[in-house]
Formats: sequence, structure tokens, C-alpha cells
Amino acid sequence: MAGQPDLVIRGGEIIDGSGGAPYAADLAVTDGVISAIGPDLPKGLEEIDAAGRIVTPGFIDVHTHYDAQVTWSNRINPSSWNGVTTVMMGNCGVGFAPCKPHQRDQLVELMEGVEDIPEPVLTEGLPWNWETFGEYLDALDDRQYDLDVVAQVPHAALRVYVMGERGVAREDATAEDRAEMARLAAEGIRAGALGFSTSRTINHRTVAGAYTPTLGAADAEMIEIARAVGETGGGWLQVISDFDDPAEEMELLRRMAKTSGRPMTITVLQRDNRPELWRETMADIAAANADGAKIVGQVLTRPTGVMLGFEISLNPFMSCAAWREIEELPHDQKVARLREPAFRHRILTERQEEHLMHGRVTKWARIFPLGDPPNYEPSPDMSVAARAEREGRSPEEVCFDMLMENDGRAILYRPLSNYAYGDLDSVMDMMRDPNSLIGLGDGGAHVGVLTDASAISYLLTHWTRDRDRGEKLPLPWAIKRLSRDNAEAIGLKDRGLLAVGKKADINVIDYANLRINPPEVLYDLPAGGRRMVQRTEGYDATIVSGQVVYRNGVATEALPGRLVRGARD
Repeated sequence: MAGQPDLVIRGGEIIDGSGGAPYAADLAVTDGVISAIGPDLPKGLEEIDAAGRIVTPGFIDVHTHYDAQVTWSNRINPSSWNGVTTVMMGNCGVGFAPCKPHQRDQLVELMEGVEDIPEPVLTEGLPWNWETFGEYLDALDDRQYDLDVVAQVPHAALRVYVMGERGVAREDATAEDRAEMARLAAEGIRAGALGFSTSRTINHRTVAGAYTPTLGAADAEMIEIARAVGETGGGWLQVISDFDDPAEEMELLRRMAKTSGRPMTITVLQRDNRPELWRETMADIAAANADGAKIVGQVLTRPTGVMLGFEISLNPFMSCAAWREIEELPHDQKVARLREPAFRHRILTERQEEHLMHGRVTKWARIFPLGDPPNYEPSPDMSVAARAEREGRSPEEVCFDMLMENDGRAILYRPLSNYAYGDLDSVMDMMRDPNSLIGLGDGGAHVGVLTDASAISYLLTHWTRDRDRGEKLPLPWAIKRLSRDNAEAIGLKDRGLLAVGKKADINVIDYANLRINPPEVLYDLPAGGRRMVQRTEGYDATIVSGQVVYRNGVATEALPGRLVRGARD
């Protein structure tokens, strides 16, 4: 190593992302790359004392929805609060490019429904200084961030752009439509996107209840786009599907993967009504890979679920007339009404009207206090139903009183998938599967009902250190899953590993005291929009391209993060 390094991280325990054993060493950074790892390195212009800390690669989050946030904010939190140094957005087939001016409201309505980002936030926040996907990337090129950003071409935006109202109405694409969508998908990859994404699930709908434009897209459309992506020689295919007909759906996805010759990632979750279907899906993925495809299942480190509270989007009383009278009030006024005995009685006794989520948010045996620190693997005896039985009260009363704690800001937890058996043993099996990747944190989306960007940190806190309801996982394995495995999956081989010559994206972590805090509600989006976030403690430093962007959870002035176009060796 010639000359004085810019930064030396001294005396830490290196967990390098390879999965190998930790070792003690110093690490030097020069000009944004790792320039030396070893003992007794020369003094740097800046030094970080990492004694008693672990030193890891920056984490790669492959499933986020920051497509809007990156146009108005330099801080890509909450992901950047969790040691994440690269995020991939544009998942689930939704995004904001390409888009003709008269179609903007349609994409906003779709994102509002599918990803729970309020319409006023998008209307005020999006600058719309683009039409084509390439122009969208150009707009991001002019911005600076606290982490690196990579994009995917979203299928729904392509469908609306090419087909207009016919695409929104989910009509079959003509041969000309298919050819143009395929051309634009390939154009987006060549412009710098690292993937193409699509959704085939009924759970993705507009606020009005209309299905996402890509639901049920014909095989011919999917295959033609896959072939065009393959011809670019870059990018992956990202898919979410219900697998209601597993054999038929997997046959299509296998054909897409083999036709394109590109990697594919498929969302894999455990459904309550078919709790072993995910194992069949993973077995099908293994068989497809043995036949020459390149497919991985993408899994979450904990249940997918929703938060319930009086300050956020969902609660068990949201379908009664009394709640509708107060739901738009400022929180303090809302709580004052909820404290009135007569109003409380109305909330607890009024008949609730039909609502898409009503059955889910009143299943008392599957609603739990979240706690501090949050508990995402609660036992059955902690549920609202169990507590109500112990206290001889109705579940409605118990739940109401729990939600009124902390001045009406208490949050309850309702796991929806990955929790069919009341524990996370199935998630353990998913994560250990050799054909899986860890993702699905959805940072930037669902801001009123969940905050799963912290699932990155949860792999470290719960699975390697704190779990008391079953087996734990090795820390070096977990670091590898969050860094090198995800980096290589999306084609960014310049990062994800602590080795000389690699990009200096690094975390210094106080592992013994790493902690995920309870969710909190902020009103910091455009138009004063509300979002739920979780902060973490224990990240002593997060470093992007050799510059410290966070110290002890506090942002520095450094913004070295940029849009990354295309694969990196």
C-alpha cells in the first residue's frame, strides 16, 4: 500500500462476507476502495477505533420501493439506518417510468394502492422530469444519496405506456404491443437497469380495488419480454405470483428463465391456507435449476405482517361508523374522542361494515403486542385472544385498551404469512435453502402498515444472537447472505466482500448492543405525509465508497451514494 490511506478501521473483528471465520485485522481505504487488510497498518487521514466491534461489508437490499423517494430525498432511510449501502428498487412491476404526461395519475393511483404510498405525497413530491425510462435514470444521475441505488424496469409502467387504458384494463396485448414492450424493456436494461420486474398476484391493487395491470398477462407477452431482456446480456427477472396453480405457473416462469438465459428471482412466502406450498415452490425451483434455468426464491427474515394502531392506516375498529367520524382528525384530537366513555362504547359495540382487511385485523388469536424491542416471534399465549381469556374480558376491550397505551400510539402486530405454525422454523428452512436469497424488506413502501426495512438487522439480532424459541444461525453465514450473496445475484461483484480492490462499502457494528427500536410515526414526506419507520442502534459507522455516511446512527454531511447503471465486475 503506497501513501497514507484516507481511512483506517483499526482493531476490529473482520467478518468479510465470504462466510469464513472472523479474524482480527485493520482495514485501510484509499480513493473509495479497500487498499489493505492486515495488522498494524499505517495511520490514516481518518481513523475509526473498532475494538470490540465487528467490521462487515455494507449490506445489499434487493427488494425496495424507493422509486419515488429517490426523486426528492438524499436520505434513503430507513434502509440506510440498517447498514444498507446499496438498494434495488422497481420491484413488483411498479414504478414511475416510462410514463407519458397524461398517464401520471394512473401510475400514482397504482403505486398508492399496491405499495401504500399516499397520493398527495406522490403528487407533490414527484418532479416528473422524465418520460422514458432512460430519462428517469438521467434524472437520478443528477442526485446524491447516502447509499447507492439501482433500478429495474417495471412491467406495469410498460403496459400503461404502450397500451394506455387497454393495459390498465388488463386486456391481452396485441403482437404490436408485445413487440413494443419487449423493445422498451431491453432499452431500459441497456440504459442501466439491473432487472425487469412483474407482478402476478391478486394482492396488488389500486386504492379503488382494480388489479395491477400485469395480473394475468398472457404467456406470449411474458416470454417475448423475457427473450428481449436476455438478448441484452444483462439484468435479472423479478416476479411475484400467487401460485394458485403451481404447476402451470412454474412452467411459465421456467420458460421465461430459460428463454432469457438470465437469472430470475421469485417471492416465496408461507401462506396460512397452504402452509407447505412454499416447499413445493422451492422444490420446483431446484428442479428448474437442475434443468438449466437460474432461479432463486426471495425470502424475508420474519413474518410478513401489518401493524395496527390508532395513528397508522389499520386498526381492528376501522370499519365502524364511529371510527370514520374521527379518522381524519389530528392524532391528539382523535385520542381525546377515543377516551370519552360513550365514544369508547360505540367503538366496541358498533357493527362493522365489510372491508377487505376486516377479517385479517380482527383475528384476535393472531394479534400480538409488538413490544420494545419488537418481538416478531411471539408465542400464542401473548395474543389478544389469550390475554382476553385470562382477564375474563372481550378481545375487543383488551385490544382497544392496548392500542390506547402511550397516548394512543401503541402498535400491535398481525403476522399474515410466514407464521402458519406460530413460530419461525419455516423461515429458518427458507433462509437455509441453497436456492434462496434474503430480501423482501419493501423499504419505501407500505409506509402506513409496516416497516420491514429493519428485517436486514433482524437477521443479525434475532437469528444469530437473541432467538430463544429454536435454533440460531451463524453470524458469518448471515453476513454473507446480506452482502456477497445479494451483490453477486444482481451483478454487482465490485462490492459485498471485504477484500483489497473491492468498493469500500463497510459497516462497523457494536454487535453485542445492536438493537431494533419499536416503530414510530413521522410526518416528513412531501405534503406532510405520514410514514412509519424503525430506527436501529449499534451501527457505529456505515461507510459508502470510503466515506462515513452515518456515525452512531446520526447522518454525516457525506452523500457519496449514486445511481449505479449496469453490472459491475
